[in-house]
Amino acid sequence: MRIDIITLFPEMCEAVLNESIIGRARAKGIVDLRCHQLRDYAFDKHKRVDDSTYGGGMGMLMKAEPIALCIEDLCGQVSDRPHIIYLSPKGTTLTQEKVRSLAAYDNLVLLCGHYEGVDQRVLDTYIDEELSIGDYVLTGGELPALVLTDSICRMIPGVLSDDLCFEEESHYSGLLEYPQYTKPAVWRDQAVPEVLLSGHHANIERWRREQALLETARRRPDLLTKVALDEKDRKFLREKGILE
Repeated sequence: MRIDIITLFPEMCEAVLNESIIGRARAKGIVDLRCHQLRDYAFDKHKRVDDSTYGGGMGMLMKAEPIALCIEDLCGQVSDRPHIIYLSPKGTTLTQEKVRSLAAYDNLVLLCGHYEGVDQRVLDTYIDEELSIGDYVLTGGELPALVLTDSICRMIPGVLSDDLCFEEESHYSGLLEYPQYTKPAVWRDQAVPEVLLSGHHANIERWRREQALLETARRRPDLLTKVALDEKDRKFLREKGILE
């Protein structure tokens, strides 16, 4: 997979993308991540990419032409037109389901906004979708772009050591993740649940499923309405007074 990030702060993005699991996957060539300085596509001597807004108002707006030139350049570098995303607080909220669907693309372009945003004509002409990482506003789109890139890359085969690394995590199955423990078996008078020490894999799997159901019911009950529950799940939730 190739992901191109259009940004005013490529060094900021590179610092994150070169570290940890994503950095190792990048070094191995499993993912192709490229950061592009938008000012390289500005056409005046000051490399200016923003201007005042028509109609007045506070702040500056990112100009259309540098963004258009950058996007057109990137489109010309790949065989198929990339899927182009603008990171925006007005966008659809990012979910694990969306991450999974984006991981199926071969090429993504992420546009990082700044100042008061981007000329609407760019969005109307080039952007396939707008995404938000939450109902709050940041100073720029770099952090959301990095969050999106990290969440997508870890779904790519070979990035993590095993698919189970993400298949049992919160949100992948629609449930929040069950509690986990490591050595020692007793820490400050708190013992690891006995079932986890039993070696009985079927019982452990059932315990984990039930704990995931409880965690979801306690923290995000809205998610339970979207999960496929079998009869064992329903019986357990009824016993806990969560379902009628």
